Amino acid sequence: MQQDNQQLPNLIKHLVMFSGGVCSWAAAKRVAEQHGTENMVLLFADTKMEDEDLYRFLHEAAKNVGAPLVIISDGRTPWELMNDYNSFANARMDFCSRTLKRELLDKWRNQHCMVETATIYVGLSWDEGHRVHRVKQLCKPWNYQAPMADRPWVSKDMMFEMLKNNGIKKPRLYELGFPHNNCGGFCVKAGQAHFAHLLRVMPERYAWHEENEERLRAKVGDYSLLRDRT
Repeated sequence: MQQDNQQLPNLIKHLVMFSGGVCSWAAAKRVAEQHGTENMVLLFADTKMEDEDLYRFLHEAAKNVGAPLVIISDGRTPWELMNDYNSFANARMDFCSRTLKRELLDKWRNQHCMVETATIYVGLSWDEGHRVHRVKQLCKPWNYQAPMADRPWVSKDMMFEMLKNNGIKKPRLYELGFPHNNCGGFCVKAGQAHFAHLLRVMPERYAWHEENEERLRAKVGDYSLLRDRT
C-alpha cells in the first residue's frame, strides 16, 4: 500500500473509489462540498499498467479535493495476471478487474471502514443508472452511492470544464480520444474500434500489448482478445 503523507482519519465515514477518471474526481468534490473532508479518504487500485499521466492527475486531483489519497496494488499487471491464470480475460470473464481492482478495494474497505458508519462513493454518472443500481445491490449491506448520478446532473464535458476551472489539466488519455483513463488505454473488454484507435495514437503501446498477447497465445493456444468478425 502506498499513501500520501497525510494521516488517515480515525473513523472513515466517506470512502471514494478514486479511479483516476474525471467522474470520480467530480464525485469526490461533491462529497467534500456536502460533508467536508475530515472523515474522507480517496482510494485508488493501481493495475501497474496505467498511463504515466494518470499519476500526475491522481495526485493533483486528490490535492484539489483535500482528502488523503491511498494507492493499493496487487503488484501484477493484467498481462501478468492472465499469464498466472493461463487464460485470456474478456468481457464475460474479467478476472483482471476482479482481482486487481474490486477484490483489493473491498479488502481495504473491510479492514478500514465500518459498515454501520461508512458510505462508499463511486464515479458513475446520471446516464449509468443501470450500473448504479447493480453496484448498490451487489455491495449490500454496504451503503454505496453515486453522487454524479444525482442532481444537479452534469455531462462529462461539463466535468472537464470543472477541471479547467480548478486549475487541473485534463488527463492525457482523454485528450487522445479514449473514453476512460484506466489501464493505459487498454481493456480486455474493448472492441476492435478501441484497439484500432490505440494503434493509431499509441503504436508503441499497441505493439507492447500485441507482444504480450502473442506470448500468452504461445502458452495457452490459439486465442485472442478480439473476436473474428469476418
